[in-house]
Amino acid sequence: MSDADQPEHAAEPGPAERPQPAEQPRPAGQPQPSRQPRPAEEPQPAERPRAAEQVRAAGEPPITEKSPVPLKPETVEKPETGQRQGPAQKPDTAENHGSVGRPPIAEEPRSKRPPWRPARPQLPRPSARPGQLARLLMPAEPPPGPFRRSFWRSPVRGPWLTSMLGLILLGGITILFVTGLLSYASYNPNLGGGNDYTSGKGWLGFYLFSWPTDPTWAYQLNQGLHVTLGLALVPILLAKLWSVLPKLFEWPPLRSPAHALERISLFLLVGGGVFEFATGIMNIQQWYVFPGSFYTLHFYGAWVFTAAFVVHAGLKMPTVIRSLRRRGLLRELRVDTAHTVPEPPDVSSLVPTAPSPPTISRRGVLGFAGAGSLLLVALAAGQSIGGPLRRTALLAPHGQVTGSGPLDFQINVTAAEGGIKPEETGNSWRLTLSREESGTSAPVTLTRAQLLAMPQHDASLAINCVEGWTTGNQVWTGVRLRDLARLAGADNPGAVLVQSLQQHGGHATLSAGQIMNPDSLLAFRVNGVELSADHGYPARVILPASPGVHNIKWVTTMTFRS
Repeated sequence: MSDADQPEHAAEPGPAERPQPAEQPRPAGQPQPSRQPRPAEEPQPAERPRAAEQVRAAGEPPITEKSPVPLKPETVEKPETGQRQGPAQKPDTAENHGSVGRPPIAEEPRSKRPPWRPARPQLPRPSARPGQLARLLMPAEPPPGPFRRSFWRSPVRGPWLTSMLGLILLGGITILFVTGLLSYASYNPNLGGGNDYTSGKGWLGFYLFSWPTDPTWAYQLNQGLHVTLGLALVPILLAKLWSVLPKLFEWPPLRSPAHALERISLFLLVGGGVFEFATGIMNIQQWYVFPGSFYTLHFYGAWVFTAAFVVHAGLKMPTVIRSLRRRGLLRELRVDTAHTVPEPPDVSSLVPTAPSPPTISRRGVLGFAGAGSLLLVALAAGQSIGGPLRRTALLAPHGQVTGSGPLDFQINVTAAEGGIKPEETGNSWRLTLSREESGTSAPVTLTRAQLLAMPQHDASLAINCVEGWTTGNQVWTGVRLRDLARLAGADNPGAVLVQSLQQHGGHATLSAGQIMNPDSLLAFRVNGVELSADHGYPARVILPASPGVHNIKWVTTMTFRS
């Protein structure tokens, strides 16, 4: 037995004092002899101090109270044999079996995780994946038709085309929203009465202000732009809906709660857009089939649609930027039909899986939609410009009544439609001026002859209607409203309620700016001739830069308030 195999005794010197025999070199290829286990011994108390002396003798730093003491595996004694068992070793595998001399053990599979990366905690798997309820309620395989992606085969459909159309709509709808808010403000709804059709608007009227009367063409420009641009965007909106049509037929329709919220937002966006454009076009054509007031429906619908549009634009803007950068904003416009290829597949499900040969390029789609917009502008802009171009406005309201000669301009409501009786506008007609405040002077009643005896003034003004049409400038003659206010005892009027013989809708509240403007008249003549019954005889209000409905016809009463 070698010295290394001799049992240790307490009286033997430490390793530093006992010389160590030199290790004999072993021939190459010779296996290392296995060591026999040493007999069990009782642990000696002097072993631990001697181990510390060995560490110091080997030149290692001494162990102090502050230095961490390396833990060594303790030996354990087998109860069956009484032998001591050394520290646990790695299990034998095919690699180290020859060196240990024990039967091979099945090698455990190695983990692909690097040794320096901590193991991930094993989380319990959910019992049901998102969308499992939707899969249980509807088949996993989509039904035939548009619900299958192979149904959509146009090679031009994809993120780039949708992004381009979206950018055009982003600019156009922003202008529509701003001009719509200004059009609503021009009614001065804060004055109440017949001006406010949305009494429950609350904070939605935060921006309202007193509508100015200068320049005189302000309302004509705003409303003409709003109506004409709205018509011009119809082909762009239809092209945009065509480009995203596969998204409306996704299967399953509802995959998860988050997907359900996305679908609801798309419903508000698409439904709100179609509702706003449809009601606006019907109002242009004076086709009043609404369940309520057009102003109320269009106003609240605009806020719902705009809110959904802003959220959608914010979520899709990174996709728009990425798509336009990938294919270029102008580079794609130079690609003809022969060189048009589908876009790379993406997560939007817009790119077809089995595209058909191209029959039109992407610039062709944009050009086709743009040509449709220009055609609608050419057929509608004349009604907002007036003059000779009025005859080119084929999309203007059909069946409008016009006068003849000097009275040849649009009539929105005829005397018969307003329920005006001839005897009410004859010699018995009177104009009553009064004050709203109690304790003031008695009302003033004037005949038409007395009004014609007052100082008369001329004003060249156009009547501009919310439907987008204009009469063009006509020369009106009458009495200034501010002179009538002084005659009623209101030297500093804040507003005036004008009432008419018209049975429905013949009233409006005018602001102080409208009263005090020198071009605001109670007119009796136009273009040098007397007003006709359809144009408001015996007297009508004419205002600069105001909606047409505020130019009240067949006026009977004017009530001023401070």
